Amino acid sequence: MTERQQELADRIIAKRGKIGGPFKVWLHSPELCDRVEALGAFVRFDCSMPERIREYALLIASRQFDAQFSWNSHVDKAIETGVPAAAVAALAAGRVPEFGDDEELRVFHDFAAELLTTHFVSDATFARLRSVFTDQQLVDAIGLLGNFTLLSMCLNTFQVDLQPDRTPPFPDVRGYAKVEPSKVGP
Repeated sequence: MTERQQELADRIIAKRGKIGGPFKVWLHSPELCDRVEALGAFVRFDCSMPERIREYALLIASRQFDAQFSWNSHVDKAIETGVPAAAVAALAAGRVPEFGDDEELRVFHDFAAELLTTHFVSDATFARLRSVFTDQQLVDAIGLLGNFTLLSMCLNTFQVDLQPDRTPPFPDVRGYAKVEPSKVGP
C-alpha cells in the first residue's frame, strides 16, 4: 500500500474493525475511498432519517441492484431496528412489502422503489414524502439511496465476498448473475 492507502486503511480498521467488503476495492482509489467512507459513515450513522429507514434504504438499494453482500450484512440489523421481517422477506422475493401501521416505512418504500425503477418521483409521491419527512430528511434520503447504490454497484462489479455461510437472499440471483426464471426454485 502507498502511504495514503495505509493511512485510510488504518482509519477504516479503527472505525470498523477490519478492511472488508467494498473497502478492499475503494482503497485502489484512495481519494474516492476517503470521500465514500465519509459519506457512508454519515448516511449510516448520523443522517436525519430514523435508523430503521436508513437500514431499509440499504436493503431496497441492495435488492434493486441484487447486491447480496450488502443485503446479508444488513438484513438482521434492519429487522432489529424495526423493519418487519415479513416486509424484508417480500422485498427479497421481489414482492411489494406490507408495513402495517408504519407510514414512514410505507412512504419511504414507495418513494425509493419509484425513484430506483423509474428514475423520477411523481408529484403525488413527493407530496406524500413531504407529509411524513422534513426537507432535511428528504435530502438525506437521496444521500442514503445514492450511497447504497454506489456500494451495490461496487460490490457486484468486483464480486466482493459473497458470504459462504449465508443463504442466497434473492430467488432470482446466484453468484453474480440472474437466474433464468425457469431455473428459479428452492
